[in-house]
Amino acid sequence: MSSKINGKLVLDVISFIARFFMAWVWIDAGVHKLGKTLDMTQAIKGYDIFTPDWALYLATVIGPLEVIGGVLLLLGLFLRKSSIVATVVLLLFMVGIAQAWARGLDIDCGCFGFDAQNPDRGMDYAKTLLRDAAYLFLTLWTIKRPFTKFALHP
Repeated sequence: MSSKINGKLVLDVISFIARFFMAWVWIDAGVHKLGKTLDMTQAIKGYDIFTPDWALYLATVIGPLEVIGGVLLLLGLFLRKSSIVATVVLLLFMVGIAQAWARGLDIDCGCFGFDAQNPDRGMDYAKTLLRDAAYLFLTLWTIKRPFTKFALHP
């Protein structure tokens, strides 16, 4: 009986960390993009995938959508559905980063703002993809086993 309780506690702790850490990640990433449409447009253009119009559109909406996604996780609104959307977004980010790396592009993803001290510094692709893989794991965990305590609408 005790091992069942301990096992459930461990799973609950992982679920708690997954939900609230990813809420912080999405809010932090989004807040760093708010009001930086020009920087974000340049970062998106660097991937050499989108037209300038699409890059501007994406630069305008990505930050607010990330903040909204983080707030949904924080408040516990539609945990599984918002985590499914987050999974798709993370996978798209990872594909974009991987294709830029494979093509030898030297870009700054703009994921968590921009380094004003080193504006020409590109990203460490392997490190960024490993970080995003960890985020993907936590997001998938939230789909499978959402932490519903303190949730307004799990």
